[in-house]
Amino acid sequence: MDAPALKDLITIPSVWERLERVEARLFEASTSQDQFLTKIAQHLLAAGGKRFRPLLAQLTAELGPNLDARAIDAGAAVELIHIGSLYHDDVIDEADVRRAAVSVNANWSNTIAILAGDFLMARASELAADSLGLEAVKLLARTYAELVEGQTLELQLEGDVTHGPQDYYRVIGGKTASLIRTSARLGALSSDAPSQVVEAVSTATWELGMVFQITDDALDLVADEETIGKPAGSDINQGVYTLPVLHGLAGPDGGRIRDLLSAERPFADEAVAEVIELVRSGGFVSASLDECDARLRTAEDAITILPDGDPKSILTAMGHFLITRVEAARN
Repeated sequence: MDAPALKDLITIPSVWERLERVEARLFEASTSQDQFLTKIAQHLLAAGGKRFRPLLAQLTAELGPNLDARAIDAGAAVELIHIGSLYHDDVIDEADVRRAAVSVNANWSNTIAILAGDFLMARASELAADSLGLEAVKLLARTYAELVEGQTLELQLEGDVTHGPQDYYRVIGGKTASLIRTSARLGALSSDAPSQVVEAVSTATWELGMVFQITDDALDLVADEETIGKPAGSDINQGVYTLPVLHGLAGPDGGRIRDLLSAERPFADEAVAEVIELVRSGGFVSASLDECDARLRTAEDAITILPDGDPKSILTAMGHFLITRVEAARN
């Protein structure tokens, strides 16, 4: 989701006002007595970003009766976990750029990037312990364990053309959906929302998180480089085979796709282009979006218990927006 679209979608002024306070809190929490560590820890924060996770926390905080500074710390905590994990991801992926800025590992070193990521995650736990309580600390710890498990499984599956969708779901559930669910859950908990509301938004945003990643992966196959900020087919060249490709491998042209993906990486541009064409023409991007529709129906069912109003309607609209951006990119 890009920022203008989110501004149009989330029309609750108090949500955006609190998000500005989250931004300031992020820089407060990432400040160290060591000026060098502060510089490194704030490198990616200063590069900006969608702040989708803290924004989601502010949205679900609207569902509770006691909106106060705890919602700010909830948003900051989940974003610190997210940013810290990105520092680690860039080391794993040997990435040179993140959010149009030189990555920490490329500009300094892998060791510095790992230490900065650890520092940010430690500060997330400190925030939670100070204002959100033991349940929040446990939730963040459990979520980070899920992130690590998802990343570890993805590394094991790299270049493997024999695994299927179930393994993919486990990867994206750990890497993406878990933190999106935690963001929503922590936001609702921070404002003392009723337990049934907390559980409803947790169920719904798990599905939203899965759709978030499935549609993001689909964009890699249908959008141009300007839209996604990287060359089309980048996932394929990294040996990361997403849902449409996995469906393609099980389809009528699966043998040809498997042959193309059995070459040594990086693949030739022509090979990547042919895989993309076979996946698109076979209808496997559309099939993946159909699955997203089904997941969104599950999410909508989960939040039927929420009171009618902006937070409920916005949660529903978010999922449909994710699908719409893929459909727009391929037209």
